[in-house]
Amino acid sequence: MTQTPTAHTPAQEQARVQFTVPAQHPMVTVLGSGDALLRVIEKAFPGADIHVRGNEISAVGDANEVALISRVFDEMMLVLRTGQPMTEDAVERSIAMLKASDNGESDGQETPAQVLTQNILSSRGRTIRPKTLNQKRYVDAIDKHTIVFGIGPAGTGKTYLAMAKAVQALQSKQVNRIILTRPAVEAGERLGFLPGTLYEKIDPYLRPLYDALHDMLDPDSIPRLMAAGTIEVAPLAYMRGRTLNDAFIILDEAQNTSPEQMKMFLTRLGFDSKIVITGDVTQVDLPNGTKSGLRQVQDILEGLDDVHFSRLSSHDVVRHKLVGRIVDAYEQYDSTHGTENGTHKGGRGKSGHKGK
Repeated sequence: MTQTPTAHTPAQEQARVQFTVPAQHPMVTVLGSGDALLRVIEKAFPGADIHVRGNEISAVGDANEVALISRVFDEMMLVLRTGQPMTEDAVERSIAMLKASDNGESDGQETPAQVLTQNILSSRGRTIRPKTLNQKRYVDAIDKHTIVFGIGPAGTGKTYLAMAKAVQALQSKQVNRIILTRPAVEAGERLGFLPGTLYEKIDPYLRPLYDALHDMLDPDSIPRLMAAGTIEVAPLAYMRGRTLNDAFIILDEAQNTSPEQMKMFLTRLGFDSKIVITGDVTQVDLPNGTKSGLRQVQDILEGLDDVHFSRLSSHDVVRHKLVGRIVDAYEQYDSTHGTENGTHKGGRGKSGHKGK
């Protein structure tokens, strides 16, 4: 992409920039079907006038906004050159990353194109990639550290990205097996009320881990891999007394571990293994008065060599946009009312603090 020098009008502090989209990129890939991508950019920069004529795009407005618009189109072109299409969501996230960098809210070490084009795993015709800066740094931390904690609200890809890294490690023979585990604590429900054998009771609770595996592996190969012990999905209690070597181990829903369970799990680490622990400290389902092992471990292990804490926020939610706004609304309510998850911290008629 080429662009003309920016011209300033001192009285109004206006600037103008013009881009030429290379002929090999059809304008629909840059502007989107029905100009959907262009509308996303116009909405993000309402003070600027953006015009398109042929393969020429010009923007006039505040100098800072025009400079950001220029960077947005540059990043879009870098993504398109890899053959990856741009989506409205990708454009929105690119703009958010550039604005955060411009405002000093992030260090700007990684560009949107670097984040959006980092491939983790390609399977069954689709590629799994990070979609936000924090997600990319979380994925990079898994590569660099032996133990990584992914802490954040629902929908931020904590478990899904960890699963993708586990499958990648297995396929590249970095590890010999994958172990997926969860504490058997239900959100207001009890396993004992479910019909069937112990395995049948546990299976529905572990179902989200199976679902993620089906997204990343040939479904026909999963029973074979599980029968061979190459992939193991089990409740946390099954980890006690074991030493896990040559394995990629994921502990999901770790906010529902007790401090004792967390210590037990961490000390299962064997040689040539990697552990990723994921959880949302705002959704603790432990009985009143029981401390969350995930909350406590941050105070104990923060700063320890080869242990990394990745913290994601509502800005990293990759589900429906409303999920991020719901997370923010709950945080604001709790901050205003001194509650936790919308309920009073002290519980009702019982001593102790829920999930503390």
